[in-house]
Amino acid sequence: MMRVDDKFDGGNIELIDISKEKACLNIKKDSKSDEKQWFYFRASGIKNIRCNFEIANASTVSYPEAWPTCSIVASYDRKKWFRVPTFYNGKTLTFNLQAENDIAYFALFEPYSYERHLDLISWSLTQDNCALLSYCETLEHNQIELLQIGTRSNDKKNIWIIARQHPAETMAEWFIEGLLKKILSGTSLQNKALLDAATFYILPNMNPDGAIAGNLRTNGAGIDLNRSWLNPNKLTAPESHFVFEQMKSIGVDLFLDIHGDEDIPYAFIAGSEGNPSYTKELALLDTFFRAQFNKATPDFCVENGYKANLPGAGDLRIACNQVGEYFNCLSLTIEMPFTDNKYQPNKIEGWNAQRSMALGAAVLTPIRNILPKLTKTKNIIGTQIN
Repeated sequence: MMRVDDKFDGGNIELIDISKEKACLNIKKDSKSDEKQWFYFRASGIKNIRCNFEIANASTVSYPEAWPTCSIVASYDRKKWFRVPTFYNGKTLTFNLQAENDIAYFALFEPYSYERHLDLISWSLTQDNCALLSYCETLEHNQIELLQIGTRSNDKKNIWIIARQHPAETMAEWFIEGLLKKILSGTSLQNKALLDAATFYILPNMNPDGAIAGNLRTNGAGIDLNRSWLNPNKLTAPESHFVFEQMKSIGVDLFLDIHGDEDIPYAFIAGSEGNPSYTKELALLDTFFRAQFNKATPDFCVENGYKANLPGAGDLRIACNQVGEYFNCLSLTIEMPFTDNKYQPNKIEGWNAQRSMALGAAVLTPIRNILPKLTKTKNIIGTQIN
């Protein structure tokens, strides 16, 4: 008989009923929140069986509007992932696989494990130009690491990039891996020029507690970190509190927050045009950055995925808006799709880890090109706040 379990890093599924060929399942809520949509599980004992899976509570998830165009991913080795036929009838989500091996894994998107995260941090710190500037312990006693790329100077621009505030948006950490591999592995004149003009501050995974637990959006206290930035609480949102205090001690000239969107089928940017102090100058920088990003890769779309906020209507609990308002800097949220880029479709793999990594590498082009246009914000060089 087929067996289903989620007893591993990032796993999330609840078994309701099972037979030789079919499993009826529920997606679990976040560990301390009602949010739910991420799932990741293993099916065993399935070789040469046409396996059928039904998510019974699909209509009650956080974003059911994403299901009609969803195609989930499967893998036999957790390295090569592929899309499988997926169907939504308004109540349940179903998918199937003619299994070629005894074990297969299924997920909403290609997972990014905490072990891989640790490997990424360790690899980065063996490279020239990378240092562990500081770190923060989470509520579950995990660690978020603040990497510094390049040397610090009052003459350089400070570029901050964070990822995975929402733990299920694993494409965000794949993006960061691609960026780090590009900027740290290369010895090109372009990389040298970039690090001569800027210092990067990068947090590859803002929410390890949520990632390990298999949460959709929240941390170990049930807090959506991307709604905690107005006045971050050190007790319930130590992750955003730590990063914001570090930003205040260093300064921010450009901020990028990396995410994934369950519904919108392309990669795009959401700006901070709703901020009270947003200016025409920032709007021009926003337009320039998008255009340069699109020139660097056709996988980025200049089309807005979200409706622009009206002036003064920006939600300052959101990182992009709060950082942009506090530092009067260009502050952008980069969103990637869970399923595919409708303008550059790939029916077998859809949007995946490799494309996320390529987008991360490509973002260095608009960063490099916009640096001369950025205004230096107030910068305090001193002891870091832990």
